[in-house]
Amino acid sequence: MNKDPFIHITDQELLDRYYSERNNDWLGVLLERYTLLLLGVCMKYLKNEEEAKDGVQQVFLKIIAELPRYKVTYFKSWIYTITRNYCLMKLRDRHEKIPAELTESMAVSYDEEPPGKNHLEKDQLLELMTESLEELGKEQKLCVTLFYLEKRSYQDIAELTKFTLMQVKSHIQNGKRNLKLSLEKKRKR
Repeated sequence: MNKDPFIHITDQELLDRYYSERNNDWLGVLLERYTLLLLGVCMKYLKNEEEAKDGVQQVFLKIIAELPRYKVTYFKSWIYTITRNYCLMKLRDRHEKIPAELTESMAVSYDEEPPGKNHLEKDQLLELMTESLEELGKEQKLCVTLFYLEKRSYQDIAELTKFTLMQVKSHIQNGKRNLKLSLEKKRKR
């Protein structure tokens, strides 16, 4: 027997109800649906059940605080990204080796400014950027991710990757140019 009495309501409908009514009960239903997924993500990276459970609670608090400020279109992707970024920060705080899939993935940030009327366009642009980033060569992708998404310095990147400073600069410049070209092609489609 399924415990979700709202099983017939899609995530998008729940999200729409939350936004229109500003009723946290709808958000609660959504979060309950994804509790196990988020716990699994936290366990995968943090490797500690108590830390993972605490992580899910911290992510829930962040979602409750952030969601009213933004018009989120892809809820599952958004909460997954928040959870992954939380794990990344926890691992950094512990000075542990960061798994490659965390450092090489495209982190979406909603911390800068709430999207206005063009939120759908911004979501589409982020998707296209993610696709374009995946198309870069391994070295360019790594350097671009470390520089732009993790805000690392050239020196930090050189030490992490064992590239020379010139190689780091080259990979970032070429990666940025290739991202721009790929993005322009995708936007014309």
